[in-house]
Amino acid sequence: MNWIKASTLLLVVLLSGCLENRKNTDKLCADNPALQCEKLNINDGQCRVARTDLIWHRYEVLSNPSVKNKITEYQLTTTYRKCLELAAQIQLIDQAELTQRRFSALINSGEELKRLTQELHQLRTPEALYFLWSQTGDQQARREFLRLEGRPELDNAEMQYALATFYTTRDREKTIHLLIRALELSPPRQVNPEIFQSLASTYQTLGQKENAYLWAMIGKEFGVSVASQSELKLMYSFTDAKFSQLDSLADQLAKAIRKGEFTHRLVPSS
Repeated sequence: MNWIKASTLLLVVLLSGCLENRKNTDKLCADNPALQCEKLNINDGQCRVARTDLIWHRYEVLSNPSVKNKITEYQLTTTYRKCLELAAQIQLIDQAELTQRRFSALINSGEELKRLTQELHQLRTPEALYFLWSQTGDQQARREFLRLEGRPELDNAEMQYALATFYTTRDREKTIHLLIRALELSPPRQVNPEIFQSLASTYQTLGQKENAYLWAMIGKEFGVSVASQSELKLMYSFTDAKFSQLDSLADQLAKAIRKGEFTHRLVPSS
């Protein structure tokens, strides 16, 4: 098979997949009127991927209307709305109807965001409160979230990290404590890499360079981008022995975190 035939075959396969996905989505919409696909301008070639992702996730929400799923629906709706905003700016000749449908879909997406915000308001879980505060600027949600500090509802990795974001510029020692606690509570293979970035930057701000380097190296084990080795040597004027010691400790702590065996007691006191 020459490359032209191979390319043609690949194109047919890709187009078949797109048509199949479209067919499946159309059927999903037809079988589930509650999805209100008609408000999403489903026949428009613009924003197809964002629209399809939103439709299928809405179907998931129908059977599992959890806080997490509603937050994801809000995020997918926001992505779709941003795409619509760009599509609505495209000047179409002799296609006034399509332009109007895009505008209507844009208005509907805004209404959906309001609906989801109201539903999250009613749920009042820590996850919902933090999302409303951090993503929509709801100050009442922030106050309610902070009042939960010290209660079992916040004693999980996600909420300890969320709480740490509040104290980042207010109490750096407390920020470190909360981030370490978030690591202790993190399930294996579900560690938020932003925890390592926050620990490294907080220690750097405090002038604790050894700890800053240590957590940067642990973060590197979890895919966090760090400076090159030569740049690190310029930033941290450690001896080769100190670099070796910190690298070894970083490796030990990274292994403990991966196994779900991490505890603050494994970290040497400053």
